[in-house]
Amino acid sequence: MHVLILGGTTEARRLAGLLMAELPAGTRVTSSLAGRVASPRLPPGEVRVGGFGGADGLAAWLRTHQVDALIDATHPFAGTISFHAAAAAAATHVPLLMLRRPGWVPGDGDDWHPVASLAEAAGALPALGRRVFLTTGRMGLAAFAGLDALWFLMRSVDAPEPPHPARMETLLDRGPFTLDGERELIRHHRIDVLVTKDSGGAATAPKLTAAREARIPVVVVRRPPVPEGVTVAEAPERAVAWLRALGCRPA
Repeated sequence: MHVLILGGTTEARRLAGLLMAELPAGTRVTSSLAGRVASPRLPPGEVRVGGFGGADGLAAWLRTHQVDALIDATHPFAGTISFHAAAAAAATHVPLLMLRRPGWVPGDGDDWHPVASLAEAAGALPALGRRVFLTTGRMGLAAFAGLDALWFLMRSVDAPEPPHPARMETLLDRGPFTLDGERELIRHHRIDVLVTKDSGGAATAPKLTAAREARIPVVVVRRPPVPEGVTVAEAPERAVAWLRALGCRPA
């Protein structure tokens, strides 16, 4: 069996490791990374980097490399590739599973402001604060470029490129992050509003607890829609079980 995993997420790396350890010898596991991060954490097994050329290109790759199962473990906000995966799987009749970590849920004391897009997040900021902790990644900063009255602390793995806010300090860092570290960032930089995407997971969740403790508002960008009719699993172990049900069992 040849399994193709789309995505460089924590869940995708963990899944690749589980498959390499638990599935029969001779099972091929290929992880496909988008190539947007300069030095990604590589999963075990075979790795390819770069796009496929849309749904048709992915379908051609599935046929050429004789893929038996496709798992979309991309970031919850990498919406386009998920629709490409659904279309390619349908065209090639390759079974498809979407691996998605659960989204975050507000708790007592949270002051969340859900929005549908980065542009809507930018529109909400002037009424909420003046010193912004921006944790939406380096893509899409143009949405905040016109907010000259605000100051931004922008955290990402790689350095951003313009356009971006004029008054911005960049913090290059990679999760997981600690609660003590997030508390100190908010205190040291006098942050009064946090902007994040609902990416879910534990690696970057401490910022939400720190914001709650500091009693600052959080602008949360909701997840984009996902393809209809695709089986979804919330944990890598569930993905392994799905593959076993397809007939790929441990030796």
